[in-house]
Amino acid sequence: MNRLPIRLRLTLAFAAALVLVLVGAALFVYVRLDADLNDAIDADLAARSAAVSKVVAGEGPGAAAATPLEDVHESFVQVLDGGGRIVASAGSAQAAVITADELGRARTGDVRLDRGVAGVDGTVRILTHAVATPQPLVVVVGQSLINRDDALRDVKLSFALGGPLALLAASMLGYVLARLGLRPIEEMRRTAADITAHRPGQRLPLPPADDEVRRLGMTLNAMLDRLERSLERERQFVSDASHELRTPIAVAKTELEAALRTGDFGVDVGDSIRAAIEECDSLGQLADDLLVVARIDEGGLELMVETLSVKNVFDETRNRFIDRARFRGREISVESPVVCWIAGDRVRLRQALGNLVDNALRYGRGRITLHSTSVDGGVALDVSDEGPGFAADVIDRAFDRFARGDPGRARSGAGLGLAIVRAVADAHGGTVAIVSGPGGEGATVRMILPAADDPGGPDA
Repeated sequence: MNRLPIRLRLTLAFAAALVLVLVGAALFVYVRLDADLNDAIDADLAARSAAVSKVVAGEGPGAAAATPLEDVHESFVQVLDGGGRIVASAGSAQAAVITADELGRARTGDVRLDRGVAGVDGTVRILTHAVATPQPLVVVVGQSLINRDDALRDVKLSFALGGPLALLAASMLGYVLARLGLRPIEEMRRTAADITAHRPGQRLPLPPADDEVRRLGMTLNAMLDRLERSLERERQFVSDASHELRTPIAVAKTELEAALRTGDFGVDVGDSIRAAIEECDSLGQLADDLLVVARIDEGGLELMVETLSVKNVFDETRNRFIDRARFRGREISVESPVVCWIAGDRVRLRQALGNLVDNALRYGRGRITLHSTSVDGGVALDVSDEGPGFAADVIDRAFDRFARGDPGRARSGAGLGLAIVRAVADAHGGTVAIVSGPGGEGATVRMILPAADDPGGPDA
């Protein structure tokens, strides 16, 4: 029952309540009609008995034969003597309708009976009345109950046929009313589905009536206000922290590189300095990624678009990481067999490609290759390595924020690198995907960006 939609549950509850009301109303009408019809029949029999008794007392028993009856097949009059013989009668009753015992009781008081009588249709209600005459006489009147039974049967049939129809019509009306009553909640749901962090200020619509639904909407809007303020403070913190971190990281890296160039240290100290420089690079990359995240959340990346040579962008990326690769005994190569041009932001593309190369240095093996090819309407930029590739359970979520690979890795990163790559590709109107097979030999991540016309001059 709890799995059903609330509209259907309300309709079923309404229908169940209506069933109880209809059953109660049917029982009340049936019992009341039965009592009223019985009272009418009893009153008619009593009036007929009194009239016949008066005639018999004044004119003799023979006068009872002239008693007028509405339907001789449904009513009768009999006058019985002390032995139970019929002295006079009217109607279609063929024999005495009461027994000797009932006749004895009739002499001391009125007797009312319901039974079948030969010659009269249906069950008959009988009323006896003793008449004070020199010869003991008993007046017996009877009325068929067939009309009463027909009326009660018609009432039952009407409720049996009309009740389900009324229930169906009322249930449909109840469903419509439930749907109308829940419309404000549905409007809130649709609005809530459109509310995102990129579109601040949206609030749930409030119905005009001051009811529970309006108060729910007001409470949810107040919650959205608090969440929006918290999110704004978080964005501001990330942006400020990213800006503040970049300078000390750059200074620390510069000092370490200066110390490394002096060569005035032992082998172990040199390795430590190189490791520290690599960590500074990682921290700098993280600061840049956090800054991009903050700008995306503030409404998207702003691009400084220009026509760029893919080979130049690859070379700049390679030169940035060549020292780290050499320190790890790795090699970075650039393969651009065809001169390709793209319209993009140099800084953002270097950042996206840098994240891919950084991932290849951290988690891949062997040579890292930056390769470009022309595709239909665009340029494919591939970053490949010779490592084990992406695990099957990682591929579907690799480009989500904070997605991590193997949790057992000592250095699993913040999970922002590939998310930044996708954000940069999306901002350029391109796509990004993992094109190597899961668990296969080597990993390749491909960005496809719109191609630009050859500027007709030397590479920029």
